[in-house]
Amino acid sequence: MTRSIKRLGAILATVTLLTSVAACSGKKPETQPIEPTRSTTCSLDGMLLKDYPGPKGQILYDNGEREFYCDTVELLSIYLRPEQQKRIRALYTQDMGKTEWREPHDNWIDATKAYYVRGSDLHGSMGPTFATFSNQSDAEAFIRKHGGKLLRFEQITIDMVDLRGGAKHDDSM
Repeated sequence: MTRSIKRLGAILATVTLLTSVAACSGKKPETQPIEPTRSTTCSLDGMLLKDYPGPKGQILYDNGEREFYCDTVELLSIYLRPEQQKRIRALYTQDMGKTEWREPHDNWIDATKAYYVRGSDLHGSMGPTFATFSNQSDAEAFIRKHGGKLLRFEQITIDMVDLRGGAKHDDSM
């Protein structure tokens, strides 16, 4: 009887271990940025991302859902909204020091670690936007050429990304 109990205990321990390993190896949603296709649309306004200049954005939520944005002002506006309740796993934008403004592709970076330039003479899909960079020296070189002010992610406020009234905040319509 003792031998049977020990054997049963060993079997139960093995089953428990295998169950735990199987649960831990469950595939989680991809956490890396994904390059949009020609048909990828902006989650906010339905515009085709590839039709517009400037850095794009994407949010990956904890539930695996991914949203794309056709410019950084839209990305940051959604992220900074006080009513934003979804848990965010990752926030990405493009490194404009490594891709072309007119047709950006690839070169995705963690938006929370990026250097931002506000107020340059280059526009995104909705007008004035933030240029984004993975390193400060590229951002400073961009400022010398296109103007603007250097900011870090933590310095950007909801007032800077207010989408009411369009890019120029004209709500007189």
